[in-house]
Amino acid sequence: MNKIRHVLGISGGKDSAALAIYVKTKYPSIDLEFYSCDTGKELDETYQLIRNLEGHLGIKIKLLQGAENSSEDPFDHFLKMFGGYLPSSNARWCTKKLKLDPFEKYVGEDPVISYVGIRGDEDREGYISTKKNIQSIFPFRKNIWSQDVVMKLLSNQNMEQILAISKNIDFGKYQEKALQTISKKVDASFTLDQKSNILLDTNVKAFNYLVFEFLKTTDYPLSKEETFPLIENDEILIRSDIFKILEESGVGVPAYYNKIEFEVNGKKGEYARSRSGCFFCFFQQKIEWVWLYEQHPDLYKKAMEYEKDGYTWGQYESLEELIKPQRIVAIKEEYLKRMEKKEKVKSSYLIDILGESEEEGCAACFI
Repeated sequence: MNKIRHVLGISGGKDSAALAIYVKTKYPSIDLEFYSCDTGKELDETYQLIRNLEGHLGIKIKLLQGAENSSEDPFDHFLKMFGGYLPSSNARWCTKKLKLDPFEKYVGEDPVISYVGIRGDEDREGYISTKKNIQSIFPFRKNIWSQDVVMKLLSNQNMEQILAISKNIDFGKYQEKALQTISKKVDASFTLDQKSNILLDTNVKAFNYLVFEFLKTTDYPLSKEETFPLIENDEILIRSDIFKILEESGVGVPAYYNKIEFEVNGKKGEYARSRSGCFFCFFQQKIEWVWLYEQHPDLYKKAMEYEKDGYTWGQYESLEELIKPQRIVAIKEEYLKRMEKKEKVKSSYLIDILGESEEEGCAACFI
């Protein structure tokens, strides 16, 4: 039987960096491997973050590349292979070729636990491999388990099995409520999410023990582990916690998150980049493209050079059109209006620096 490998991917963003520090320091018994999928088109700040993490944690982060024997950068190699067809939200070949394929080649057929830095204030699942030998864990969330695991656990056909297991799990004062919840079938009026949330609300650690005992009856990688320290984890980490971890560790927040002040028609605002990934990521908002043009004009020029034969990074506008003076003013004004509106309707969670979710982008697909 192959040894269970525990792997953690560094995207170059704040969440995966904080996760590396969190798991490595809080759970030192886990023999972690660290990797990063290098597209060849990352910002310099990404590579600096990798160096900072290696120095702080005393680790080596393995750089993975697609087309590793090519004389070109991975992105340029596959762009040529796709006939100059730029990736987009509808054709994310870059995610598969530059991220997923190198990762799955790296782990091979070994049983793998993959640690993913999705925060407790994000409503998304992240990358779930179709390969049976790869299991994802989400340490920052209240529910550290992937959706496929929870679906199997709480499926109606497994109810009797889970009831038998749960009788040996201590839910404390909510024992009866937990058993009643497990006994209730999932249907249109009682969804899987409702069922799992009730169980998590009764006792997170007890729920983790229930899942772990169930996994021992499956072929998931964790079924081969005698113990797993994260089942004792009931912390929920949100955006502010991530910045705190990075700042207090000395690793620091990637420089592209730093807010830069700008002024347009007498009004002042601040902009920055919201995510890691290629400097020309098509998921960037218009204001981020303006940030790139004004802060890294050389990179913006390189991004423009990719736009030819009718292929553009944006659906309705080329990068050449986007940086016309009047257009930049319009983008900044619209951005300021959105920020003002956001200030009036602040939610209980911290609002992202650019006013939208950070869940998009190839680097965040699974890392």
